Amino acid sequence: MATRDNKGPDLQRSLKLLWAGHSRGQRGPRPKLTVAQIADAAIRIADADGLEALSMQRIAAELGYSTMSIYNHIPSKDVLLEVVADIAAGHPPELDSTKDFRHTVRQWVGALWAGFQTRPWLLRVPLDHAPIGPNQLAWLDRLLQPLLTAGLVGAEARAAALHLTAVVRGTAQISIDMTSARQTADGSPHSDTELAHALAELIDPNDYPALTAVHAAETAGDDHGPERIDGEALPIELSFGVDRFLDGVESWTAAKRRRANSG
Repeated sequence: MATRDNKGPDLQRSLKLLWAGHSRGQRGPRPKLTVAQIADAAIRIADADGLEALSMQRIAAELGYSTMSIYNHIPSKDVLLEVVADIAAGHPPELDSTKDFRHTVRQWVGALWAGFQTRPWLLRVPLDHAPIGPNQLAWLDRLLQPLLTAGLVGAEARAAALHLTAVVRGTAQISIDMTSARQTADGSPHSDTELAHALAELIDPNDYPALTAVHAAETAGDDHGPERIDGEALPIELSFGVDRFLDGVESWTAAKRRRANSG
């Protein structure tokens, strides 16, 4: 998909459409067809058949309008995807600010992970620029709060939020792709145990010593398995990376405080 020029009028048009329901002082009769109705129809299609099934023509058929009517409200599929992604993301969770910042961040991570598992097609929507929609900005705001509480400031907090978002998105994308690729002929996935045994028979310890050691530890049950956040299980490849990143945040902010106190 071609990337549009975000410095021109398209960005302003995106902002207008993304924030259409948040404008103040709107008067006059409501239009028969709205951006929200178009976005809702697009989300239904994507939920049912994936992002590849989404088109202006299918949305028009879903709503009983002409394709031109859809284009009159949303000028391109690029802009449509931007609006749809923001609405489909929904509102961020209310986080427990009474706990330490690590717990709050992990709550946020768990909610974002769950959202990608529910709507994996969101991972296929191109990211042309920083979030500008009300829901996506609300998700960012929720994450920035505990990071600021931890002692990060300004660009530090924004960079940490970007990194955590990328970790969740990337891990979710890999997980979903691998699950899809591992489907058997009858549609059921291969088990991790089955795949591990198959690899164990093929891998020569002399050629892959580290991988052999990891497989041996996993088979022996030495790994800690999935972590749980408020009753929701997260895969070890996600929780381990997030926790180690938060370890780094704590070390960094503690070092800053020591430098400030010593000065």
